[in-house]
Parts: sequence; structure tokens; C-alpha cells
Amino acid sequence: MLFYTVMKPLVQVALRVFFRKLEVRHPERLRMPGPLLITSNHPNTLMDPLVAAVNRRQPVAFLAKSTFFKNPISRAIMESGNSIPIYRRQDLDTGAETLTPAQLEAQNEKAFGRCYDYFDRGGTIMIFPEGTSVSERRLRPLKTGAARIALGAEARHDFRLGLHILPLGINYFDPQRFRSDVFMDLAEPIRVADYAEHYRQDPEGAADVLTEEIRRRMESRLVITRTDEEDELVTQVERTFGQHLIQDDEETLYDNFQLSQTLLKAVRYFEELDAGRLGDLREKLQAYHQQLRELRLTDDALETRNNESSRLQRAISAGLRLVLGAPLYLYGAVNNYLPYIIPSVIARRATKDVEFVAPIMLVTGMLTFTLFYLIQCALVHHFTQSWGWTLLYFISLPLSGFYALSYWGNLEERLRRLRVLRLFRQNRPVIEKLLRQRTELLRLLREARTTYLAQR
Repeated sequence: MLFYTVMKPLVQVALRVFFRKLEVRHPERLRMPGPLLITSNHPNTLMDPLVAAVNRRQPVAFLAKSTFFKNPISRAIMESGNSIPIYRRQDLDTGAETLTPAQLEAQNEKAFGRCYDYFDRGGTIMIFPEGTSVSERRLRPLKTGAARIALGAEARHDFRLGLHILPLGINYFDPQRFRSDVFMDLAEPIRVADYAEHYRQDPEGAADVLTEEIRRRMESRLVITRTDEEDELVTQVERTFGQHLIQDDEETLYDNFQLSQTLLKAVRYFEELDAGRLGDLREKLQAYHQQLRELRLTDDALETRNNESSRLQRAISAGLRLVLGAPLYLYGAVNNYLPYIIPSVIARRATKDVEFVAPIMLVTGMLTFTLFYLIQCALVHHFTQSWGWTLLYFISLPLSGFYALSYWGNLEERLRRLRVLRLFRQNRPVIEKLLRQRTELLRLLREARTTYLAQR
């Protein structure tokens, strides 16, 4: 518990750095008193429990697959992080030892007992009922373990314990990328005591019904695509033209989430009633993105403004900021480049599973930035012999690092816009064709939106 208490503030800071935005809808539901069982989808392995736990004041225990406890180092980390092992059928043969079905059942009964004791003390436990982590925007069939644990804990107290289940959905907008966004949507809690009569008559049936209710509430809080093709189409629309389809002046992650859900419903509507229009849109969108890739451009670089004078003023202002900010950018880049780049290099070499990339980057980044900052500050103090200069240098490290990251993004955007102008002068027909494609796509999307909204 001490390790959990010490590490939680560090992880909170690390997540705030790693993600550009971390938005929680209905955060008050995470503040409800225990005992509480949190159930969630599982798209990003070790990142998922961290995202949920840092938003709840009370310590959270986690049910994790037993393979994380196989060697002494990982076992120590998992246990110090408040984790309880769960043994699955595929864990019968763990390599170092072979578990019989009876031994596996005994191990899980022991784990269930630890959960019951935790709930008796008013504790909070988090479980991932899918039983595995998958990066796709899917919700796999849920195991009944969460429901059985909740019903068993209440049954020990004749359904007077007061246990609630809190289903939630975690939606990553680009799970592998540093400074991406994550949106967490919390459903209405489920009062487990409401299933008392059903449990007394049919325990297994009650577990199935409760599992289905957990699934229903989680599913409504997620963007769920049926196929890779559907996911690709929706992703292309929301990332390329999402700002043109959201009506709010201030765009939030919830707006993006609603847009994704609406796009999915619209795709299925046109699949059934106007497949030709959907196929035409898909074909034009793929051709547009292919052309962008070939020209090394983005859709944002083609965005035009009506006011020519204001566009010129913005270009001049952006250019001046880039020129004047170059020294600070160089300072931030030099001082932060190695701890910044090492985590991504290690993650790419350590795994080919996309759902493990972000957790590896996060953990490695916590280590590299801490180590490099300590070494750099020690060197500054050694040469200056001044704690004042050392403190100022330490404060400048993260500030200049964030500035360097922002500066690089602005520089890339400005270079892409300059590339558009250069291509317009050198190969005007190509850019004009691309702009016509873009205009046609926006027209098709707006017409489709009008048609879909009219039938709702």
C-alpha cells in the first residue's frame, strides 16, 4: 500500500504529460463510497487501470491475469501495485508449473476470497471482464467473473453489503501516440442487491443477467466498430473532417465521442438504405487520403480562410514566432531530446503488439526523464556551485521541453502549408484537383449528415 501511495502522484503527473487531454464524463461517480467494483473495457493493457485509478481518491485493487505474476520481479511490481492474480483456463500450463483444473479453481477461489475481504473493508476493485486486451475498437464477449465476484460478496452478507458495480468505457483517440487524447465515460452504477432474488433462485442465471447488464452499460459508453473496414472509414472521416461536422464552438472529447458514435450509426443506416452513396464516399475518401500521402501533405495544410489579409497577417505572425522562439526551442530540444526519444525506441523494439506500446513508453519515460533530469541538474550544480541556478535550470527543463514539442508541431504545420504554396506554383493542376476532391468530400458528408439527421 505504501508503494501505491508513493507512486500514484508520480503516475498522475506522467499521465498528464503523456496525454494531451484526459477527459472524464460524470467524474462524481468515481467519487462514490465503497465497496465498489469497477468494470472496464481493456484496449491498452497496463494503461487502462492507471487511467481509472488516478481519478479515484480511494486506493484501487486490480484483478490481473496470473501470467503477470510468473517471475519474482513482475510479481513484486504487481503486488506492490495492489494487484490480485486471476487464473484462466489458458493459464493451465504456465511453463514453470502446470496447474490442474482443480488447482486452477482453488487458486481462483482464493482470489475471490481476497476480493470479498477487500469489499468487507469498503474497498474498490477494478476488473476487465473481456479477459484480454485488444487495441481494436471492439468489446469482446464478457466473462461472468465480475458478476460472480459481486454476487458472492453480497451473498456473504445476505445482500446488505451495499456493493455497487461501476461500468465505464475508456476511449483512446490514438493509443500509440504521445500527446494523444483519452476519454473516459462512466455509466450509472449497478446496485448488486437488486439481483438478490434472482441469485437465490438461480445463482448462475443471476450472474449471466448481471453480466449482460454490465455489457449493455459499457457498450453505450464506447465507440464500437464491427469490422476493420468500418473502423478505417469512420476514423478517416472523424480525423480529417471532424471539425466540420461538430457544431459546438468549443470542441470537447465528448463531442468527438458523440461524433464517432453518430458516424457509426450513419454508416449502418446508409449500408442498409443507400449503399451506393456510402460506397462512393468511401472510394473518394480513400483516393483523397492516398493523394495526400503521395504529396506528403495533411488536410489541415489545405484549409483556406476567406479573408486574404488576415491570412497574411497570421502567416507573418506565425513566422515571427518561429524565428523568435528558435533559441528557446533549441534549448528545450537539446535538454530533453534523449529522455524523450529513448522510450519510443525501446517500445518499438520491445513489442510488436500495439496495445503494449503506450504502457512501455509511459513507464520508460518516467525512468528516463527522472534519471536524465537528475544527472543534468547534478552537472549544473557541480559547475555552478549554486543551488539557485540549479533550481532555475530544473524548472526550465520541463517548461522548455513542452515548448519545444509545441514549436516543432507549429513548424511542421507551417512547412506543410509552404509546401502547398510551392506545389501550387510548380504543379497547379495537382493542387487544384486535390482541392476539388476535398470540396466534393465535404459536400457529400454534409449532404449525408442532413439526410441522416432528417430521418432520426
